[in-house]
Amino acid sequence: MITFLSGGTGTPKLVRGARRHLPDQSISVIVNTAEDLWISGNHLSPDIDTLLYLFSGQLNTDTWWGIQGDSFHTHEELKRLGVDEYIGIGDTDRALQIARGELLRQGHSLTEAIRMLSSTMGINARILPMTDEEVATLIRTDAGTLHFQEYWVKHRGNLPVKEVIRYAPTGPFASSEVIDAIERAELVIIGPSNPITSILPILECSGVIPALMDAFVIAVSPFIGDAPVSGPAAALMKARGLSPDSVSTFSLYRDFCNLFVQDIRDPVTVPGSLRYDTLMTDIGKSAALAEALIEAGKQAGEKR
Repeated sequence: MITFLSGGTGTPKLVRGARRHLPDQSISVIVNTAEDLWISGNHLSPDIDTLLYLFSGQLNTDTWWGIQGDSFHTHEELKRLGVDEYIGIGDTDRALQIARGELLRQGHSLTEAIRMLSSTMGINARILPMTDEEVATLIRTDAGTLHFQEYWVKHRGNLPVKEVIRYAPTGPFASSEVIDAIERAELVIIGPSNPITSILPILECSGVIPALMDAFVIAVSPFIGDAPVSGPAAALMKARGLSPDSVSTFSLYRDFCNLFVQDIRDPVTVPGSLRYDTLMTDIGKSAALAEALIEAGKQAGEKR
């Protein structure tokens, strides 16, 4: 079994490639939930939903969020009625959010809700929320402290970032399912997701780092030079006092990272890193990178 740590769009692209080489039942994905929020009365979990739609064959891979061919009639009507729904939620996408919200209101944990929805959607992979507790990434700006979704979607990341704050009133603690997925994995892959908002929230869950230290971990940098492949990672790294590059990314993972991967175009040098083409512009390139990582893990395992 291979376990991925995932958030945003970078790691899901890698997971899509891994499906060319592994059956879905051999894949577990631990997913960032620090970008979740309740909106328009329903529960939005963007990073989880990307995986649900990927494994169920519905994902809009032009945007890497939402459902291919979805309509937005409800969203447009809400806007007409004066509701500030600043995230464009598709009609079929909204149905999933309603269903998850109902399960949570009935007392199910997020892990239980995702397991139930995965079963209904015919998904064989294990999609695991990083925690069942409330966590949020907040961005402090001159305009005030905003939820990450408001900063990134409503303001399009155009506000200077003063501080990245993790709001976690009760922990958070990783679920037992998350720890099990790490402990049972032959290989753990941290994909090229935003370190600050996608991966660090997972690592901050109690129990995750000790489990990773006993696993074999490959981490992929999302940077080429001082720029991320996509998203606001550069501004957020700087807000944490880190340079936006592969060196700083490796510094966040070095305690448990066995192999570190950089893009072949990256001018920054991390000693001992592997170099592959990490720009997964199509499924063929995603599959090629996934195959290289799986093979690197196998070769390292044979030497251990």
